[in-house]
Order: sequence, then structure tokens, then C-alpha cells
Amino acid sequence: MKRLNLKRRVKGITDYKKRLNLLKSGKTRLVVRKTANNIVAQLIDYVPEGDKVILTVDMKSIRANGWRAGVNTPASYLIGYALGIRAKEHKISNAILDTGRHAKSSKIFAVVKGAIDAGLKVPMGEGAAPSEARISGSHITAYQKDAKGHQFAKYKSEKIDIAKDFDKVLAKMNPASGKTPVKSRTAGKQENPASGEKGV
Repeated sequence: MKRLNLKRRVKGITDYKKRLNLLKSGKTRLVVRKTANNIVAQLIDYVPEGDKVILTVDMKSIRANGWRAGVNTPASYLIGYALGIRAKEHKISNAILDTGRHAKSSKIFAVVKGAIDAGLKVPMGEGAAPSEARISGSHITAYQKDAKGHQFAKYKSEKIDIAKDFDKVLAKMNPASGKTPVKSRTAGKQENPASGEKGV
């Protein structure tokens, strides 16, 4: 086991000191992992047998609710918002951010902001969240209108307006709208689909 731990540390897979501090908090962890094609947000509890994944929300979850664009800041916010809604179903009201060895970025903080806006309490530094324009995608829509050549070719051909799509998807996920909240993949103990490791 010690060899495995050392191997994971050397490869930069797990920061055990950081992990230990998070586990000592006793709080549910909001684990966020990002790749080029996906953002994965999970709520994870630690049990003696290992990490227990309570629920998972990713790009597939929001695409099922009409999101047509790619992995960007608005998508990250929607993933966080969806996770915050599902957290209520599991009677989870507090969580602590766990980014593993991933550097904190605007997409990660957008996930956290979405979760907070949906009612989940997660500590986040003041000013860490992206601006409202970046969260809603209005800055992308504005840039898209002036883009030339092959830039945003897919968006133009499919008539994707990120700001409008953002509002539509958010409305579908909002319980106040009377519609079914976003579907997320719920499981027990499983591998983190973003990183290939269990939990963190």
C-alpha cells in the first residue's frame, strides 16, 4: 500500500496532505475535475471502506436538458447548479471544495457558484467567482456576432445563442419552474470519471 501511495504522489495523482486536511473537516466534498471535453462535479463522503460518491453531474447531464454548446464557463455553472439541486434531494446542505491537484480556474469556481446559487453552502473566497457576463455566456454571444471565418462556425450553423440556451437550461433545472430537475448519475462507490481515480 505504501508503494502505491508513493507512486500516486510521484505521478502527481494525489496530494495526500491536502486530502487528509479535507477528510479531517468531516464535511462532504465537492469534487470538481475538468478535462478538454468534460466537467465532472461530484459530492463525495469518506467512509472506512473508502470514498463514497453520493452523486455525479457532468456535461451529459446538462446536455440532456438542452445544452448544445461545449465545455465553457456557462456550462460549468449549470453543472454546479444541477448538483446543488440534487444535493437537496440527498439532504446535503454543506460541502467543501476539493480540486485535488487541479489548479483552481474560472470553470471550477463557476461550478461552485452554481452550487451555491442552488442552495448548497460551499466556502469560496470573495471575488473568486466569474463575472455574471461570463457565467451567463453573454460575453461569448457578443464576441460570436463579430467573429469571422470559421470561428463559431458550429454555433452559427446550428443557430446556437449561448446566453439564450443558458437561460432555457437554467429554467428547466429550477424547481420553481415546475419541471423535472436535471438528471445526474447517482452511484455508490465508483471511479471518478474525469480522472480515473476513486474520489480524489
